[in-house]
Amino acid sequence: MHAHIAIIGGGLVGASLALALQEGARARGWKILLVEPFAPGEGYQPSYDARSSALSYGTQQIYQRLGVWQSISPRAEPIRQIHVSDRGRFGATRLSAMEEGVPALGYVVENAWLGQCLWQALDRQVVEWRCPAEVVGLQPLQGGYRLTLDDDLQVDCDLAVLADGGRSSLREQIGIEVQRSPYAQTALIANVSPSESHRGQAFERFTDEGPMALLPLSDGRCALVWTRPGDDAQRLADLPDAAFLAELQASFGYRLGAFRQVGARHLYPLVLVEAQEQVRPHLAVLGNAAHSLHPIAGQGYNLSLRDALALAQALLGSDAPPGDFATLQAYLAGQRADQRLTVGFSDQVTRLFSSDAPLLATGRNLGLLGLDLLPPAKRWFARQAMGLGTRPL
Repeated sequence: MHAHIAIIGGGLVGASLALALQEGARARGWKILLVEPFAPGEGYQPSYDARSSALSYGTQQIYQRLGVWQSISPRAEPIRQIHVSDRGRFGATRLSAMEEGVPALGYVVENAWLGQCLWQALDRQVVEWRCPAEVVGLQPLQGGYRLTLDDDLQVDCDLAVLADGGRSSLREQIGIEVQRSPYAQTALIANVSPSESHRGQAFERFTDEGPMALLPLSDGRCALVWTRPGDDAQRLADLPDAAFLAELQASFGYRLGAFRQVGARHLYPLVLVEAQEQVRPHLAVLGNAAHSLHPIAGQGYNLSLRDALALAQALLGSDAPPGDFATLQAYLAGQRADQRLTVGFSDQVTRLFSSDAPLLATGRNLGLLGLDLLPPAKRWFARQAMGLGTRPL
């Protein structure tokens, strides 16, 4: 079997890349293969515990251009304001969609809903699914790669795209090294319900134990990302619901009233992971397999989507066949500034606000206060949060 482009990993990043390539691939007669080990569910099923992603305003604009935002929007909860503060200290700043002249700074969408919208937008005559299926072998050939699937099917492709997550075994199999920078923190992820309406507000609160984010979700829920030292995160995960909500209340306060419900709690040890190679001849690495960021700044998926769009544009803008190394190098060169800025922004903000050193604590509080006093600095910060960088609206 032959495919022009084989995307290994049909999650949100892989499916978005397939969608971005779809129209151009149809015009060129390219066949895209999408291999995904987890079969999508039978339609969307609402769940209190559904995992979600924060989509920046820039990501919403990308999905608008790809023609899928109209399907996503019914269950996309807008972020109209972001409140950033340092618990127990004077520093704070507020980012407002109205001040930035946009309908929302971003949106929070359940992953299952987003995935269903993306999968339904794919034309199966252009994008062939192998699902559930797993690539167990990846072998370089003279003009591409050979994929071996878990059912022994072999597929030769001109371009293989690794989008199989931060723990990619294939990345290791073909010798791509990664740089790991642990944060000595674990993220506790859960959905919670406050007694008061979130009114489209997102909160980022920095504490001596680690940063916390609370994002607005549909149905009056909020998505909680609470980072703590590993042992303490496990302790919180094991608490009865009432005791957990009491500790959350003590740490967050009463800006949304009393917390009344918490769903399933999940733990994720946090490490900044960066692949040392993102392109080779006939190979590209995307998503968490390329760079896995701290979740508190909400930038990881948005950066990965911008990478996917840039890769699609590079492939479709070249007369060379997919897999051409010069095309892939040009793609990466064009994305390097965005990657460095976003990874650096996320990493440095996280490390700065996770320190309880007195001088750093004073400096970051002055920094937060300065954002409110210096409109240009505040606008730069807002544009980073919106995933726009230096690009115009």
